[in-house]
This record gives sequence, C-alpha cells and structure tokens, in this order.
Amino acid sequence: MSAKKIIANKKATGFAQSKLILIGEHSVVYGQPAIALPFPLIGVECSVEYQPGNIYLKSDLYEGPIDEAPQLLLGIVSTIKHTLNELKLPYKNLLIEVKSTIPPGKGLGSSAAVATALVKSLFAYAQIKCTEAQVLQFANISEKYAHGSPSGIDSLTVNSEKPVWYQRETPIDYIETKGEFHFVVADSGRGADTKTAVGTVRELMKSAPKKIEKTMNHLGDITHQVRESLENSSKQMLGYLLNEAQKELVTLGVSDFGLNKLIKLALDEGALGAKLTGAGNGGCIIALAKNELHSKQLTEKLLQSGVESVWPFTLKNE
Repeated sequence: MSAKKIIANKKATGFAQSKLILIGEHSVVYGQPAIALPFPLIGVECSVEYQPGNIYLKSDLYEGPIDEAPQLLLGIVSTIKHTLNELKLPYKNLLIEVKSTIPPGKGLGSSAAVATALVKSLFAYAQIKCTEAQVLQFANISEKYAHGSPSGIDSLTVNSEKPVWYQRETPIDYIETKGEFHFVVADSGRGADTKTAVGTVRELMKSAPKKIEKTMNHLGDITHQVRESLENSSKQMLGYLLNEAQKELVTLGVSDFGLNKLIKLALDEGALGAKLTGAGNGGCIIALAKNELHSKQLTEKLLQSGVESVWPFTLKNE
C-alpha cells in the first residue's frame, strides 16, 4: 500500500494546552524575566483527514474553504502553508478541524495553542515525527501575525509540562517546583486589550523613563524571588510577591477597575496573593489559595460574583 493511500485513510490529531503568565507580563518586553505556567485544564485539539478538493477549515471562528478565511485567521493559514511545504504535502485535499476550549483574547495562549496543535496534527497526518524545535518554528509563524513580535513564551509553554523561565537573549529554562500551589484563575468576561496595554506602557516609558525603568527592574527582582518561592514551596512569600507585582502593574496603568475588583474580592476571601495575568485591561486574574479546600471556596465566591469562568488548578512537580 502506498504512503498516500495510508494517509488518505487516516485521521490524525494534535493537542496543545493553554498557558498562564504567572509573573513578568510587560516587563519581559523590556528585557526582564517572566514565568509562564502550563495550564492543561483547557486546550485545543486539531484533527486532519483526507477530503478531496481545496483545504476545508472547521472552527468556532470560521468554517469554509481555507483560501476564503477572514483576515483574523491569516496567521493560521500561513502556518498550515509553511508546515505542508516542509512536509512536502500538496496544499489541497484536507479537512482540518479545530476544537478549542480556550477563550480567545484572554491572555491564555489561545493563538499559540491553536497553531501548535495544528502543526502537530499535520506532522501526524504525514506520519513524520516532529521535534520541539519544528513545532516552535511553525507555530511562531502564526504568532507573528497575532502579536507582531512575539516573545515565544506562549508557544513554549503550551508545549511544556513544567513552568517556563523566559528572558530575551538567554537560554530557555524550566522550573522544578517543590510542594503544591493551589491557584484559581478567573475570567473577567472582557477581552484583554493587548495592543492598548502595550501602547500605554510604551508611552509611559517615553514620558517618565526613570520611573518606569525602576518599575520594570522591580518586576524583574520580584520574578527572581517568585522562582525561589516555587522551588522552595514558599506559599506565603509567593502570595506576597504576587501582590507586589500587581501594585507595579497598577502603576503601569494596565489593571482596570474590573480586574481590581476581582483581585480585591479574592484577597478579601483570604487569597494569599492575586494579580492580573496577561496584558491586562480585561482578561483574567490569578489568585493563590491557601490549600485545596480554600481553592474550592474561592472558586465559589468568584463564580457568585458573576465572572465568565473560573478554573481552580494545582501546580505540582509530577
């Protein structure tokens, strides 16, 4: 039986999880480190199977021929084209389906997860084993469309089992956590306005460079201390550091009234620390609970406040 016939009868899948920025959003753009957490509670599954004719794409955002996809999906289309070219497969005869439980535009790595799952599914369809470097290479094609100049942290983390330590122009590192950390993530229901948030920080850097540079350096110091807390199972210290980081993000003007309200609620309910996660001006918050029982109580309180979604999850070294 020829390879083409094997492929024609095959349905291949690829999966990628979500991600969270624990600490270092915005300051990472200015050379400081950031820590991102793999977030396996939500994710993306892509499937690829043979279907004669033009490539047909099925997703929540669009269903139809790939060449008629809206501008929003041009990054995904580009990733598919480049990956098929690498695999020496024709740009036709495919049904590609994307199923995602990650809400887009909330700082949870939706675009990176979709691109990563797509690349994995196409390699699986071609019956070729892909390396981590290849996954990152082709997923980042889409990320450039989504974010202009992506740091690469999203694509790394949606494909990782451990927290990722990222700093521009330094080797990627992975953090070995000790103990258990019970987090609660709450979706404000409003999309994070990344472009506006990044622009706000850039303007501040121009108008008050010394003040903002000091803020960035402090966020960098906090990030180093957060790593130590994760490695030493220091919950109280981690909570304190998350609160300190949030104060600096307020200074940067990226934490709006809605996020501040959710953070205050979490702290009033006994969270050890809470902050926004992602670009801000909407999106999600992350809170550190005392233990598993407290995590459940915190989840209930946040749900009662009317947020879109709440995800309690535990970070531990398996």
